[in-house]
Amino acid sequence: MTALPDGAATAPAARAPEAGAWSRRVPVVLPFDAASALATLVAHAVPGVDRVDRLDVDRGEVTRLVETCSGTAAVTVRLTPEEIEVRGSGSDPEEVCALVARWFDTEADLATVHAVLGADPLLAPLLARRPGLRVIGHPSGFEAAVTTVLGQQVSLAACRTFAGRLTAAYGRDADVVGSEGLRLFPDPDTLAGAQATDLQSAVGITGARTRTLLALAAAGVDGLTLGPGTAGDPAALADTRSRLLALPGVGPWTVDYLSVKVLGDRDGFVPGDLVLRKALGGIDARAAAATAQAWSPVRAYALFHLWTDTAY
Repeated sequence: MTALPDGAATAPAARAPEAGAWSRRVPVVLPFDAASALATLVAHAVPGVDRVDRLDVDRGEVTRLVETCSGTAAVTVRLTPEEIEVRGSGSDPEEVCALVARWFDTEADLATVHAVLGADPLLAPLLARRPGLRVIGHPSGFEAAVTTVLGQQVSLAACRTFAGRLTAAYGRDADVVGSEGLRLFPDPDTLAGAQATDLQSAVGITGARTRTLLALAAAGVDGLTLGPGTAGDPAALADTRSRLLALPGVGPWTVDYLSVKVLGDRDGFVPGDLVLRKALGGIDARAAAATAQAWSPVRAYALFHLWTDTAY
């Protein structure tokens, strides 16, 4: 039997469909590397927000609450090398499926990825190993931004702990079938209204990190949106990056990471990332940025290949 990664649970027994439940299949360009997507989900799962169940080495499910324009849905996304299936209740199925498609990069331009990275001596072996690797995004831009701030200069395990505490203290319950045991991550209004001392105590973070979270929440209340549509508009992408960089405690690493993870920039790169620089032989950020020029316009895929091979 193949050992499962830490934090991954075995799949629960199947239950009868709830009243009002729906099921859809999301088209995905093949090949699709479900195993690597699941490894990424396990590494970043927030206690009380995400539940990741491994069925076997390359099949599994993630269950969580998501928010769309039509409301909140409890969804379970099953990932396999052949397809993506979404089961849910609440909200509009088509909106949820569109969110899932963005989350798992189902329409990736693999022809361009293979043409560019396949010609590179460093990336070609990684591409051959995982030809269907995707840039895994996030179903909530604000949640991704908060957890990225919480993850600055700490391990993924510490980040998950901080995010779990934040959810326990400020998360929201949802009256949706299938939401048992799960909560919605705190929204900008809730966090912006928190007292700094209470927030710092509840999460166990520094005063500086607390100020960053409050500033990020205030920016969200003030209209800062973090979504994948930004990448299609260079001016909007530049504006969003500028607004993020203006926040206290938000630097280039955080903004570069969010550009890839939630803004949908498929040519985005994070040259200051320590794991990336380790994968490139311990070079500095300037050298990493220079090396990555050869991987444009699909540098985000190169980034995920290097991350996956090194960390996941």
